[in-house]
Amino acid sequence: MNRRDAVSAFASLSVATLDAMAQQPSKAVRVAFLYFGSRQAAIDTGRYEAFRKGMVELGYVEGKNLTVEARYADSSMQRVDELVAELMRIKPDVIVATGSPTYRALLEAKSAIPVVVTVTIDPVAERLAKTVARPGGYFTGLTDTAQFLGPKQLELMVAANPRIARVAVLQSPDNTSHPLQVAEVVAEGRRIGKQVQPYSARTVNELASGFELMARDRVDAVIVLSDTFFTGELRTIASLALRHRLPASYSLPSFADGGGLLAYGADLTDNFRRAAGYVDRIVKGARPGDLPM
Repeated sequence: MNRRDAVSAFASLSVATLDAMAQQPSKAVRVAFLYFGSRQAAIDTGRYEAFRKGMVELGYVEGKNLTVEARYADSSMQRVDELVAELMRIKPDVIVATGSPTYRALLEAKSAIPVVVTVTIDPVAERLAKTVARPGGYFTGLTDTAQFLGPKQLELMVAANPRIARVAVLQSPDNTSHPLQVAEVVAEGRRIGKQVQPYSARTVNELASGFELMARDRVDAVIVLSDTFFTGELRTIASLALRHRLPASYSLPSFADGGGLLAYGADLTDNFRRAAGYVDRIVKGARPGDLPM
């Protein structure tokens, strides 16, 4: 490199550094990380760490220009309501939220605090947005296509064992997207000549009793729909499926790692890293309702 190139490169670097410094908020940013599952589940899945790394990549350092108020509901509806009430009191700059029950509680709070959702199948159906391209309110964030994974999971399960006749679908009564997903799997089952029966669980005890009921009903396999509570109990679900000799499928790769038969779906951990980008834009002045999901 000659002297002219070196001076030019240094000047460009200096301008970029000054621009980055100018873009940083003048005060420390306070972000709430509201997770429907447990703290351990957020750690085990790498989701909290992915969010933290995303903030670091954008120049936010805890204790310097960032404070994270992490709250975990342990899959308890009552706990969600308590945590949302607490966040309304402390008024963070942005809330990063996970789980349909947390979204519902935040909606009912009717707060003007911006909310970045990390996983939602249909933000319009969940009343989080008027449209995906133009949310229009205080919610924005990331969506996924889990609605369409159930039929594919059924297809793969039947491919693995064509003799399967009856398939259970495990859903959560607290997840507003599950009825639509169940309908998709039922329709696919009807198309290929397989009987599909839904079962519900919202606690570990209900998971155990649900699998006992599946065994009594002589189902041949089980499809587990995507849900924050189920994600936190992947090893429990895999163990129950093994105990009752039921081949099981889930939408997260970690389910197969945890002992499940198969998994088909996207690794949603990166959504949490990408959520940091929404936080960054919001604290710099963007309105959540203008940020496409």
